[in-house]
Amino acid sequence: MPLIPDDNPPPLTVAASLVVLQGVALLVLGALELADLTEGRLSMGVSTAVFFVVYGGLLTVCAWGLTRRQGWTRGPVLITQLIQLGIAWNLRDDPVAALCLAGTAAVVLAGMLHPATIKVLQE
Repeated sequence: MPLIPDDNPPPLTVAASLVVLQGVALLVLGALELADLTEGRLSMGVSTAVFFVVYGGLLTVCAWGLTRRQGWTRGPVLITQLIQLGIAWNLRDDPVAALCLAGTAAVVLAGMLHPATIKVLQE
């Protein structure tokens, strides 16, 4: 079996691609948080940065697992998209950010819940 199956369904490939972008975005946010540390908010800044880096790393690993048809990746990815929809709702006063977050989450959810994706992740 090749490292990455050549016949992954397109909905799975699209979902995995967007999830890796979400993971990289969280890694960047973690790095930016570390770069913006001040003495007055040191513990909050470090804990936030660690959270973003760990969560971004997990999403990146999940995206890689999706391309390898690892069923365990489905749960973290689906929960992340539901959280992202909630964040988009909270950011509804900023329509561009809200639409980007909600649109990305909706596409990933559609790809993850597509019958072809469900089938290959259950194999």
